Amino acid sequence: MQVLPHLFANNVRWAKEVEAQEPGFFKTLSEQQNPEYLWIGCSDSRVPANEIVGLKPGELFVHRNVANAVVHTDFNCLSVIQYAVDVLKVKHIIVTGHYGCGGVIAAMNNVKLGLIDNWLRHIKDIAHKHQEQLRVISDIEKRQDRMCELNVIEQVMNVSQISIVQDAWARGQELHLHSWIYRVSDGMLTDLQNNITNPDDAVEIYHDAINNIQKV
Repeated sequence: MQVLPHLFANNVRWAKEVEAQEPGFFKTLSEQQNPEYLWIGCSDSRVPANEIVGLKPGELFVHRNVANAVVHTDFNCLSVIQYAVDVLKVKHIIVTGHYGCGGVIAAMNNVKLGLIDNWLRHIKDIAHKHQEQLRVISDIEKRQDRMCELNVIEQVMNVSQISIVQDAWARGQELHLHSWIYRVSDGMLTDLQNNITNPDDAVEIYHDAINNIQKV
């Protein structure tokens, strides 16, 4: 007896619709993977990477984890980045957070959730780093939104410092890093203007992005 038959039925319907709209799509897809973009996003089920940016399967390489964190000791994330950069030769790495992120809010409020508390320690460090900026925001929702923005900017800075990315830049490989944030309530993306293309400008661009969101 098949488990979750409605999901398999959905799969059959989806595959037929895609093939009807673009005959030969799956055959072509199976023969190559050539995305230009690596998306590092949150595991939140409301933030589907491909759908948000209107890209088909095969056009977006994706890594997701709680609160879209890029940690220098996370070999899962590092392996994805290395494969994307060294093998697939992606031109863009996009870290995308979202407003109302449960992981970020839990970290801000020191909510105890169990094992995940160890992962969220990285987010708590960011909150501590920017505590002065966050403290002056009296509105709780706006403070949480600012922390979600700060988290994305910090994670892109982490990406810029990874040896894989540094080595790619050193050999002249084209690679652009982007900080985006998504609002679930209206489906819209915002560019946080933290777009890094080389190691020399990374720190200046990072500080400009932090200052820009303070002015909003």
